[in-house]
Amino acid sequence: MGKWQTKEQLTKLLCNLVRIPSITGSQAEEIFPDFVVQQLSDFSYFQQYPNHLQKNPTGDDRFFITALVKKAPDVKNTVILVSHFDVVDIKDYGRWKEDAFNPEKLTSMFYSHIDELPVPVRQDMEQGNWLFGRGTMDMKCGLALHMSMIEQACEGKFDGNILLLAVPDEEVNSVGMRAAVPKLLNIAKQFDLEYTTVLNSEPMFTRYPGDESKYIYTGSVGKVLPGFLCYGKESHVGEPFAGLNANYMASLLTAEIELNTEFCEVIEGEATPPPTNLIQRDLKDEYSTQIPHRAVTLFNLFLLEKQMGDVVLSLREKAIKVAAQIEDNYMKQANHFSTYNSFTPKNLKVNILTYEELIEYCVQNYGQEQINALQTSVLKNRNGNDDRDLTIEFVDQLSIMCKELAPMIVIFFAPPYYPAVSSRHNLFIQDVVYNMEKYAYDNHNVTFKKQNYFGGISDLSYVGLQYPAESMKPLTTNMPLWNNGYSVPLDDLEKFNVPVLNVGPVGRDAHQWTERLDIDYAFETLLDMLPVCIHKLLNPVLERKKFM
Repeated sequence: MGKWQTKEQLTKLLCNLVRIPSITGSQAEEIFPDFVVQQLSDFSYFQQYPNHLQKNPTGDDRFFITALVKKAPDVKNTVILVSHFDVVDIKDYGRWKEDAFNPEKLTSMFYSHIDELPVPVRQDMEQGNWLFGRGTMDMKCGLALHMSMIEQACEGKFDGNILLLAVPDEEVNSVGMRAAVPKLLNIAKQFDLEYTTVLNSEPMFTRYPGDESKYIYTGSVGKVLPGFLCYGKESHVGEPFAGLNANYMASLLTAEIELNTEFCEVIEGEATPPPTNLIQRDLKDEYSTQIPHRAVTLFNLFLLEKQMGDVVLSLREKAIKVAAQIEDNYMKQANHFSTYNSFTPKNLKVNILTYEELIEYCVQNYGQEQINALQTSVLKNRNGNDDRDLTIEFVDQLSIMCKELAPMIVIFFAPPYYPAVSSRHNLFIQDVVYNMEKYAYDNHNVTFKKQNYFGGISDLSYVGLQYPAESMKPLTTNMPLWNNGYSVPLDDLEKFNVPVLNVGPVGRDAHQWTERLDIDYAFETLLDMLPVCIHKLLNPVLERKKFM
């Protein structure tokens, strides 16, 4: 019967995985790999080949797991099963918080208090078999299924090699996956492997409220975090026309970019969500009657196939438009105010710079040594600040150094960066998708809808590049932390460049207190389909011939 081959066994495994509260950045995230390694080491295969099962350091006290099951010494074709084991925090659970990591108890309590739950949740509970709890769908179910596939591989069920990769930190900066790429290249060389596909099992994401469709994904959406540092001019609140309020500048930028569908990309009918603001604040350290003359606004921007040079160009165009609005409205209000008080309004000019241009100016006027010292100071005095805070701090300090350029808007990028990835033009992957669509319908009456891009952001972003690494310069030269605490192994991604696919369970409400997993679909339907999919991914020539 095996260890993880029935619905009951996999449900128990999933509950054990969820009970480890591996919130990103927590101690539990650091020790989580020990449990997985211990469970896998029970198999005789890993007792015979202990170096095939490893905990690999990320360099920050966290670890990612690699578990290779090689069919035979001369077999090269290998499917990578990728998952992440970190989860977001549980503050949103409110009075249910104490049991957020106890799926069986939480599910029982929710069924006992079903009248207190939102209507869509109640409807699901009345129609299906759902398991609640943080990480049940996103994405410890995927890891549990991959561990089941490793067990099957140990028993010789697949005509090829299986490599499990489970990583931390997917929910924040993807430290685990970024650290794993060089390791995957080394493993391929060490064991003479050829990777045919990276298969993820992130849960399906609904595209709209009430979406009941089942999806199979051939890629993953990209993401950048563009920011605008607004530097106005200081003055007393009693003399507002002697200065320029940076909060006002930032608010106009947010009004221009927030939900602006001009930034949406549409590929074969799939549209990215428009940008939305993640951070907006002034940079004053304390309350005073000085107007806030430095402020920042930062956005989430999804990408599909747009190149970084075009992204920077569009951001600059919006900044120029907003700068003109600031200048025009300032003069309009100043002229009107001058009718109450006799003064002559001064012309206002807002400069637009990229971070790269600001650095060039700083180096020319203040020297590289002073810039390096400032950067070292910011990084050294981190004080618990995350990468967004550090980025903003460094751009702010540079702007203060060059305040003669003010008023100005500085365009920059903050971590993380997720490259968009898609195998929509890969004939092999399209063959597999066609066959899986047919298998799902014929055997389970499931109708898959193919999506070119998984919309929930995933670590599949780090298994290849759509464009040469050189084309990323507009991003890297405008990201202050690039190679200063944050980086993406672009050259390794160019070498890696493996096709991708995502076949995952049905879940609802990721990152919400009502997060839940459809147990029957996950551990009956998907448990049957996943080995079929892996078989097809291990035999690319066979599948192409069958399709043609």
